[in-house]
Amino acid sequence: MAERFQPDGKHQTPTVDYGIVLDGEIWMELDDGNETRLGQFDTFVQNGTRHAWRNKSDKPASIAVVLVGARTPETTDYDDGL
Repeated sequence: MAERFQPDGKHQTPTVDYGIVLDGEIWMELDDGNETRLGQFDTFVQNGTRHAWRNKSDKPASIAVVLVGARTPETTDYDDGL
């Protein structure tokens, strides 16, 4: 997965991501520059979104994320009917 990270910290994976902030706060920055603060017990779901995570506080933050492989327009084989 490290090869997917770009110099600005943004990355994109062909996955559906499910996550929860376990402790602290973290900011999700999207490709369009939109930033969203997530605090303890906030959850998120994203599908192939180019994004970066930022901890803007002076305290540690912990998140748990499950990535589930997903087809994207770039990886879909349209000959199989999917």
